[in-house]
Amino acid sequence: MTTVQIRPEADPDTRDAPVDEPRRVLRSRSPEDRAELVGSAVAGFALVWLAYQRLLPTSGLLGFLVCWYAAFLLVYVLVTLQRHGVVEVADRVAGVAVRTGAAMVGTTLVFVVGYTVARGLEAMSHSNFYTQELTYSDPTDLGQGGVLHAIIGTLEQLAIAIVITLPLAVATAVFMTEVGGRLARVVRTLVEAMTGLPSIVAGLFIYVAVIQLAGVPRSGFAAALALSVMMLPIITRSADVVLRLVPNGLREASLALGSSRWQTIWRVVLPTARPGLATALILGVARGAGETSPVLLTAGYSQFVNANPFDDWQTSLPLFVYQTFKLPAEAMAKRAFGAATVLLIIVLALFITARLVARTRRGGR
Repeated sequence: MTTVQIRPEADPDTRDAPVDEPRRVLRSRSPEDRAELVGSAVAGFALVWLAYQRLLPTSGLLGFLVCWYAAFLLVYVLVTLQRHGVVEVADRVAGVAVRTGAAMVGTTLVFVVGYTVARGLEAMSHSNFYTQELTYSDPTDLGQGGVLHAIIGTLEQLAIAIVITLPLAVATAVFMTEVGGRLARVVRTLVEAMTGLPSIVAGLFIYVAVIQLAGVPRSGFAAALALSVMMLPIITRSADVVLRLVPNGLREASLALGSSRWQTIWRVVLPTARPGLATALILGVARGAGETSPVLLTAGYSQFVNANPFDDWQTSLPLFVYQTFKLPAEAMAKRAFGAATVLLIIVLALFITARLVARTRRGGR
């Protein structure tokens, strides 16, 4: 027996109705869309140039760029409305605004880093910049002296601060996330409040509590304690967010297999969140590596190498940049920018190292 399928006749009321087409995704760009974008930018530039430079008594590059961007958005909205609906126009204008913000942030970062490297390149081109201290050298001669004492001080102070801060921060984050309770809410509030703590307050706290009362001399260790106070809330908050992102299904599966709560935290939660914890560590290190006032109050400033962080004054790179840039000589400004570039390289190296250590190995434990 053959089955005959009868196609129903189309409804005469809906036969000529327009068919709804799905909107293209925000990233899709046709040649017409690109032409609209470029044409709107050119038209906005022409309009602003005519009004800003010829008709109105205005001047200045920053004002011109702001007016150009506003005119570009206005022209782009009007042109896009000719081909698309209001919803898609809103999507495209929002996409342009978001991309503009990302481009501004990226351009600013490249400019800051590039300018710092360019100004310090002449000082960094001398080998003595990395192998000598600044004692008994002519500060105006780039062929003499360097930042070896500041590099050693920065690395030792950061290492001590990481040893102190990382276990405390992770333990606090585990307490807030895995244990909970009223006390956890109080601790979370205190951590969030400490995030906005001024660095000079942390330096004064360590100066009074550790140096004045406990009798610890001004040294790299005291500076590391001050840096720990600054790094602790940053790492704790970031680790708290990372631990809360771990799926609850992993915890439930571990508990269902007979593991205790602490075995689940140690063997399931923390290994899963390891890459995020490495990022949290780097955020804290980046905060501590750039602090100047706590180091100035607790470690002092010296121009000689001191490899013992528990005795005598010890200089860090941010403090070296601050003290050197105050001098009027152009050579000292170049040394300061060179030291800032070295600090950027150290933070970048620590970031890469932390990411490599925290990377989850396939088939590993």
